[in-house]
Amino acid sequence: MMAFSFAPVRIPSRLTCRVALATSSSSPSPSQLAFDAAYIKRAADLADKSAGFTAPHPNYGCVIATSSGDGEKAVVGEGYFYAQGTSPAELEAVEAAGELCRGATAYLNMEPNHCLGDQAAVSALLQAGITRVVIGIRHPLQHLRGKAIRALRSEGVLVDVLGEDLQCKAMEESLKSCLLVNAPLLYRAACQVPFSVLKYAMTLDGKIAASSGHASWISSKKSRTRVFEMRGRSDAVIVGGNTVRRDNPQLTARHGGGHLPQRIVMSKSLDLPEVANLWDVTKVSTMVMTQRGAKRSFQKFLASKGIEVVEFEILNPKVVMDYLYDRGCLSVLWECGGTLAASAISSGIIHKVHAFVAPKIIGGKNAPSPVGELGMVEMSQALELIDVNYEQVGPDMLVSGFLQPVPDLTPVIPSIDETYAIDPTVSPYESSIIFFYKTWDPYGAFSNFSMHPIRMPDETGEYYNWPSVEHYYQANKFVGIEDPVAKTCLEEIKTARSPEEAARIGRRTQRQRPDLVRADWESVKIDVMYKALKCKFTTYPYLRSMLLSSAGSVLVEASPHDLFWGGGRDGEGLNYLGRLLMQLRSELLAMNSADNRKEENQVQ
Repeated sequence: MMAFSFAPVRIPSRLTCRVALATSSSSPSPSQLAFDAAYIKRAADLADKSAGFTAPHPNYGCVIATSSGDGEKAVVGEGYFYAQGTSPAELEAVEAAGELCRGATAYLNMEPNHCLGDQAAVSALLQAGITRVVIGIRHPLQHLRGKAIRALRSEGVLVDVLGEDLQCKAMEESLKSCLLVNAPLLYRAACQVPFSVLKYAMTLDGKIAASSGHASWISSKKSRTRVFEMRGRSDAVIVGGNTVRRDNPQLTARHGGGHLPQRIVMSKSLDLPEVANLWDVTKVSTMVMTQRGAKRSFQKFLASKGIEVVEFEILNPKVVMDYLYDRGCLSVLWECGGTLAASAISSGIIHKVHAFVAPKIIGGKNAPSPVGELGMVEMSQALELIDVNYEQVGPDMLVSGFLQPVPDLTPVIPSIDETYAIDPTVSPYESSIIFFYKTWDPYGAFSNFSMHPIRMPDETGEYYNWPSVEHYYQANKFVGIEDPVAKTCLEEIKTARSPEEAARIGRRTQRQRPDLVRADWESVKIDVMYKALKCKFTTYPYLRSMLLSSAGSVLVEASPHDLFWGGGRDGEGLNYLGRLLMQLRSELLAMNSADNRKEENQVQ
């Protein structure tokens, strides 16, 4: 078993004792602790099931277990969170267990979402009659941290949190699993950058290519298949200009379906070939990051290919990671050469390393190595990996380890909520601008990807229960088109398991077959979105209240890359989603005012 390290966080012992005394009525027996540890580990395993099939997101798993008369426990329901905009793990598990939930214990690898716009997880547990909840870790995002725990405890549910209420040797392995399955989210919350993994393959003598530059293939087919899996777990894959020139990579997941990460090329000079696999964006998009003013003619060429070009004043790994953090990325895979790898490590943004070591020797004084100059002159300066793991992959050895420990976000005192309880005049969200983007953001329920089904007409005019606003919006691109491919696409969107998949199907078809998109789409798409948003916010009273409570604030969809629906990177976007929500808010406020006047007249 590999060792495991936590980033140190100081917590007043007096407070820890107080929390434990307030939430635990008695010490659990060793057998109870063993069950708790095993089921939390199972919840963490479940949480990882959608990896590679959907874009990285907070990973949730839920196991519901009941106790028999002889003290044995039995699992009666399981569930996991598939993608943003889909049912929470707790609801999936409750539906699987049915009436057996009454008096049962729910095991969650991480505290669920609980905010004004999303209370489905806690509501499912309460309505099902769950009497005890065991939670692996608190939610690392500050606006969600502790809220579900307080909501459950306020309803009389016994809640135990690993490391706080349950502290023993048996829980260490389970706690480790909970931290690892959400390591990207923990790093993002603690470090304000996406979780970054450096991957490379090298020979036994430390070379990533021959002196000629030839590198196909160092590692085995099994190792390369594992790399495809790593890509599927990432929001983006980054390479440098040298890799494009030398290897002409595709950087696809090649698994025949599921999530395809954004491909990113970093190049200061834009000294790149005009013919490259990465310039083919029919199946997956490519972004090129460069310095401001570099080769304008080549930038125009890339734009003509449908490739997004992002300019920075000074291009380096840190500014790129800051930018990807703003884009909502959780996990990034670096597959670059030694020069860029050294720069990324020196910038302090690489958190984990995967090194495939092949049993081959190539030699060569000028053959490149996986990491370039780091400025170190003594072995005592070498960076040591922690929590190292060794795995045989075919004939190769995969060595994995962390350069930085997984952040342990055990409660920081005082938290925002505790500060607010002491001084109600302190509010972290007091601002004239409200930003929203991902569904797990404080105002994530404003997103067209949020899990709020709407009842709207389909292509036949009959009312249909659309899983989300995004499903309805994407499907409407192809309404009225008689081509069989368009009809098939529309049906696939209607039945897509998540808003993310609906968007992927609609965007891919629009990009590959623009002739299938209805001729009036550009003139009607805003109206389509507005009708769907209006249905959503009038269907759910708590969403309506949430929108009305934002009165006086400017609403901005914070996507830095969508310059139509979003606000853009530097506010250059049109922010039509935010505009439509503000328009809808005005309409709802006017309706409220009219209703109030009507009531006053009736009283008089």
